[in-house]
Amino acid sequence: MPAPPPRPGLSYSAPPPIPVIPPVPQVVRTARTLWILSFVAGLAVLLGSFVARDSNLQRLRGVVAGMAAGSDARSVETAAEIVFWGSIGALLLVTVLEAAVLAAALGRKNWARWVLVLLLAAHLPVLLLASAFLVPNGADGSYVVMLWGAGLLLALAGLVLLFLPSAGSWLKREATQA
Repeated sequence: MPAPPPRPGLSYSAPPPIPVIPPVPQVVRTARTLWILSFVAGLAVLLGSFVARDSNLQRLRGVVAGMAAGSDARSVETAAEIVFWGSIGALLLVTVLEAAVLAAALGRKNWARWVLVLLLAAHLPVLLLASAFLVPNGADGSYVVMLWGAGLLLALAGLVLLFLPSAGSWLKREATQA
């Protein structure tokens, strides 16, 4: 019977059993906070639109009736509901996607910040389209526009922070270890 192979020698170059997780830089924590505040601003508008859905739907019925003169009341009602819920759903979808990709970025995935660029670029046209249907007339409408503007600016500031060198080196370190 042949002898067993020799045991490998001791080595100090073996990786530790538990990888060291470096602390999150302040710039990344600030970016996370700005993004979360952006989500809060956007969700506040969606919640306000949901709470005031009866008045929003009434206003939309007038808009749809003016655009489709001669339509029956049932068609106008259905079109107004589709527009209202479609706008809410589109904004909610973009917000959820941004939150998921932000979570990936905070999980040290370097690609996620580039996806956030694309999502924020897609958020603007969705917001402009939804604003035609969700922004009420008068002072209430100005509050909606201010919240959406603040949300976009907060998200943009958070995105810029994710591209600063300290955030970039923290994100890229994971790629070299993996």
